[in-house]
Amino acid sequence: MKILLVNGSPHQDGTTARALKEVEKVILQAGFETEWFHLGTAPIRGCIACRACSKLDHCAFDDDPCNTLIEMAKEADGFVFGSPVYYASINGAFGAVLDRAFYSASEYFRFKPAAGVVCCRRGGDASAFDRLNKYFTINQMPVVSSQYWNDVHGHNALQAEGDEEGMQTMRTLGRNLVWLVESIAKAGLDKPAKEKRIATNFIR
Repeated sequence: MKILLVNGSPHQDGTTARALKEVEKVILQAGFETEWFHLGTAPIRGCIACRACSKLDHCAFDDDPCNTLIEMAKEADGFVFGSPVYYASINGAFGAVLDRAFYSASEYFRFKPAAGVVCCRRGGDASAFDRLNKYFTINQMPVVSSQYWNDVHGHNALQAEGDEEGMQTMRTLGRNLVWLVESIAKAGLDKPAKEKRIATNFIR
């Protein structure tokens, strides 16, 4: 089993990475494999609603990390998406990548367990956490919970380690993710039947 850890921070070893590493400890102890995606600092395109992805099975823009994330998602059995909190939301560049990845390649995420993790100095964590969860719930992904909301406080990685409750929340999250991924695999059930999509337009 492989879990994809998605670091949506421009800082490779910052607070978000520290939180994800705490989750990873438990995942590795359970015998699972992990893989990392780091957003980095390269320029990121926003979605322009060109809809070319409907014919390509990936985003039409191939000059930033979006399609790399999609390729990694194909092999993953579960996900942890982590983001710093910027103005009470997730990193804007990260949101742009997630918008495009989930819209253009939703089939590679659908029905796979996912968890969101947010890191902040002080506030704005609840609304950022809510935004991450919306990607999962619109795509029929089982949402993994913990003993508290999945957040860690700290201005840097060292301060994050001092958030003992936050670190425990990450470890509990890791155990819950492992349990859910294993439970789904052992059940061996077919995925739910899919109805033809009904799209209601309120202005005609």
